[in-house]
Amino acid sequence: MNSRLRLPLLLEEVRACTICAPDLPYGPRPVLQADGRARILVAGQAPGSKVHASGVPFDDASGERLRQWMGLDREQFYDPRLVAILPMGFCFPGRGRSGDRPPRRECAPQWRTRLVQALPRIELTLVIGQYALAWHLPDKATDNLTETVRAWREHWPKALPLPHPSPRNNIWLKTHPWFALEVLPVLQERVRSLIAPR
Repeated sequence: MNSRLRLPLLLEEVRACTICAPDLPYGPRPVLQADGRARILVAGQAPGSKVHASGVPFDDASGERLRQWMGLDREQFYDPRLVAILPMGFCFPGRGRSGDRPPRRECAPQWRTRLVQALPRIELTLVIGQYALAWHLPDKATDNLTETVRAWREHWPKALPLPHPSPRNNIWLKTHPWFALEVLPVLQERVRSLIAPR
């Protein structure tokens, strides 16, 4: 079965998943976006409480900033033919002592390889956060995030490690102005080229 036919069935399976329901304080609600024609993959961490409530990935302040970084409007960002969004955990894991809990460990081994294989046209993966780094750029998983992002050219143009676009990272962004000056213009140019009709 080719990827275009296989993906809709796989997405149905994922959206019906209850594998870690007993450990999800707000219950399962897998949130993701994918289409076999997508050329950009956003690999994030896990939905937060607002995304859990809406069922729309990055439907929060982090998403607003990420769209700005990419140079996309909402319509473009939420077009699955352009952008696939696969967090490392598809359900809101609940809150911990200092923010949201990590993505559930069951999710990526169960689904990730099959989903990524069903997205054959991906040319750029935005790798956001340590859990996505551990999966997509395992050689950088234990490195300092700042140094990993600073060395972005090592992975370009196939992948780009990013700090989380959360407002909690305002201080990081302020103290590392090179990110906005050096990285974002290149990212936006690449995104424009990837979403352009062919």
